[in-house]
Parts: sequence; structure tokens; C-alpha cells
Amino acid sequence: MAVTKQPRLASDFWSSFFNKTIATLVVSQIIISAGIALALALIVNIDILWATAISGGFFALNLIILITLLVFATSPTKKLLASVIHAAGEQPELPLPTPNNSSDVKTGLADAVQTIYKLSSCQNDTPTPTTTKSADDIISGALDSTICGFVVMDDKRQIIYSNKSAPTKSDSDGKKSLDLVFNENDTINDWLDKCDSDSVHGEHIWTRIPDKLPNNEGRRFFDIIANYQKGAKSEVVLSLIDRSSTYTVDEENLDFMSFAAHELRGPITVIRGYLDVLNDELVDKFQDDQGELFHRLIISANRLSGYINNILNTSKYDRRHLKMAMVESTVAAVYATISDDMQMRSKIQNRALTVDLPDNLPTVAVDINSMGEVFSNLIDNAIKYSNEGGAINVTATANSNFIEVSFTDHGIGMPESVISNLFQKFYRSHRSRETVAGTGIGLYICKAIVESHGGTISVRSQDGRGSTFTVAIPIYSTVAGKLKSQNNSNQGIISEGRGWIKNHSMYRS
Repeated sequence: MAVTKQPRLASDFWSSFFNKTIATLVVSQIIISAGIALALALIVNIDILWATAISGGFFALNLIILITLLVFATSPTKKLLASVIHAAGEQPELPLPTPNNSSDVKTGLADAVQTIYKLSSCQNDTPTPTTTKSADDIISGALDSTICGFVVMDDKRQIIYSNKSAPTKSDSDGKKSLDLVFNENDTINDWLDKCDSDSVHGEHIWTRIPDKLPNNEGRRFFDIIANYQKGAKSEVVLSLIDRSSTYTVDEENLDFMSFAAHELRGPITVIRGYLDVLNDELVDKFQDDQGELFHRLIISANRLSGYINNILNTSKYDRRHLKMAMVESTVAAVYATISDDMQMRSKIQNRALTVDLPDNLPTVAVDINSMGEVFSNLIDNAIKYSNEGGAINVTATANSNFIEVSFTDHGIGMPESVISNLFQKFYRSHRSRETVAGTGIGLYICKAIVESHGGTISVRSQDGRGSTFTVAIPIYSTVAGKLKSQNNSNQGIISEGRGWIKNHSMYRS
């Protein structure tokens, strides 16, 4: 029967080392004593010599053993060995040294003991070879357990990593790509093209990006944070925050409002038609304040119609269907389509509306009805947020390739914290919710219409001193070629806008 050899332990070393050291000292002392006695025997009496040598040798040997024991009791070797035995996971028979011993601190031994303890701690935290995981595996597992998506792309825009929550899809060759529906005017590829040509490092944020078109089951919405570092192995890193629980409520509300608005559009059109007919037939028969009351009915019907159009246009814009037929016209002609209504609204609300749109300004490329809705919304806002008897000014100037139309009031204004959120869908500040009625989508649809014209909309405001909204519309001659190539559709010019710029009390979309 074979006998299994037991492995040597680190703690076995001390007893072996100690015994060998004592044995070596004893043998060495005996040899030295015998050598000295033999040498002296040739000179003096042998009996006296041997007695003296033996007694002196034993005395010296005992003294050496005593000194050795005392030295070994406080030996650095003993302390280091005790700490090594502890690091090996064995129970040491020797007392464990403490790293803060004053004498050991002076000699540097405390640092050596502390290092052994630290190495022991690191070793104990390391998984055994049978369960070892790489750092990549650990990080990948952790990211897969989160609800946030993470996507990494190389310098060829190939996805080299994505976690389970990331909205990706694979083709027949196993090549991954993002499974998201970006606004066709602000896609990730457009941004990356710009980064490749202009930037070394870049960041960009998209909000409310869906992974499916409307009415698809399981539709999710993401806020996306992109980081770009030119030439890096992981050139593009995307963090996708699932905001479905927040945005889905808005989308469902919008779907319901769109349905309701569509159903209301027919009746309100009929009501407006009857009011116009009655106004024409009865205008000479009104007595006292009857005419004014009738005018208020017309204004209210027109405003309700405007709200309905806003809701329907917002729905179209979210679904990437806000396409327009552009014509050559003037900003004065656009305003003329809403002039009577605006003057009536301002008069009833006791506001002084002045409009200065020079006839000699260059023509612009517009969808007249849609841009008229923008002008109407901005003037209506100026009326609502200005003070009793306040002045509202509408002016226009040429600036580079754009005609800029400004709408200025001298009312309550806005703090800087509000300005940057104005063009978000359904956004209304705490103060406006308490004092002014509205849906929170008027400015959002203004932004949608203006951007669909290839223009921009911006705002400057000071709290308590009023606001100025400015709409920049492309001059017709600068986009005529693109319009003709697209059969006067706006699809060829919607990339002409100048982007989002935040500058203190100004915000441009």
C-alpha cells in the first residue's frame, strides 16, 4: 500500500531551522574546544589542559546557546517567518508581529511585515483558478444587469460591444447596428461625420429617441449621451438611458389628443364657417356691443382651431411627416394672412400691437399657412405674457442668407433657468402654469415648423423686462436651386438650420 507523502508546511520551517542552528553551534563549539585542547596539550600538562578545556568549552557553549535563544526570540527572521506562515493560511505557533512596533518601525521591519500582510489580503481576494474571471467578464456581466444600454464603436463605426439593454439588431452576417429611429435631420451618422471632419473630442445628447415607429408594441424611448474620441480604440461610446416609463405617458397623451383633435377639427371648421357667414349677413344689424361680442366669438373659434392645428402638427412632426410645399413670398404676405385676427386679439386684450415688415426685404421660401401659424403663436404668446396696455412689436431685417422676424413684448419675461426648456414638448414653467392657460406645445410646434423651413428660432429674455423671439427664414434666392430639384418640397433645405446654441439669456433652436 502506497504511503501518501504529506506536503511540507511553511510552519515546519521554524522548528527545523531552529534545531539545525543549535546543532550547528554545539558541533562547532566541540570541534573548536577540541582543537584548542589538542594544540595546548603539546605545551602544558595534559590532565589539567583537558579539564580546563572541557569546563571552558561547556561554559562557552551554554553562553552561546543562551545568547542565540535571546537573539532568536526577537529575531527579524522569526517575525518575518511568522507573518509568512500567516500569509500561507496556516496557524502559526509563533506570535504574529505587529506592524506598528516602535523598534521595528525604526529598523524598517514594520514595512516588510505590512507588505506581507497586504499581499496576503490581495491573494485572499483573488478567485481560485477554477472560478477566475477576467476584468472584462466582470464588467460585461455588471453592464448586462443594468437597464441602461451601452454601445461601443470602433473608428469604422462598427459595434464592438453592446450590453443586453442596448437597442441593437444583427443582420444575416451577425453584424450589429443601432435599432433606433432618429430624426432624419439629426442622426448619429450626421453627428459622427461632423466629428470626423472637425473634432478630436466631441459630446452630443439626443432625447426621446424611439426604437420603433408609432403603434408598434413594446416601443421604447431613450435619452442618448454620445462621446467621441478620434483615433481611440473605442472611438464612440454611447450611453442609452431607457426613459420609456416617462415618455410613453406623453406619447399616449399625444395619441389621445391627436385623435380627439382630429375628431374636433370637423365641427370647429363648421362653426367657424357659420360665424363668418353670420358676420357678413348681420354686420349692419348689430346693436351696441353685439358686434364686439360676435368678434370675440370669432376670435375664440379661431384660437380653438389653432390649438387643434398645433396638436395635429405636433403629432406629424414626431412621426417625421412634417413635409411642406414651399413658395416664394414675403414675410409681409405671411403676416397679412393673420393680420385681422392678430389686431382683434390685441385690441380685446388691451395690447398695442405694431408691425413693421418692410416691403423691400428679399423674398423668402415659405409654406405660408404654416409660417402664419408660427407668427400667430408668437404674437399670441406676447399678448398673454405682456402687461395690461403693454406694447408688442413685430419687426423684420435681412441678416446674411436669412430674413429675421422678431416678436418683442415688454412683459413678465423669463429667468435663464426657464429659457433652455422652452422648446420642449409639453414644457410649461411653474409660473406660467399658475397664471396663463395653454397646452405647452405651441413653441414646440413653432420650432418644428421653422426647422422644417431650414431656419432657426431663438429667444432673448430678462426676468421682469420682457422677451424677444426671433424667427430666421431662408431667403428664397439662397435655396431656390434645392427647392426646384425637390419639386418645391422642403426636404432639400431642412439641413440648412444653424443648430442649438445656448448663450446665457439667449437660446437658439
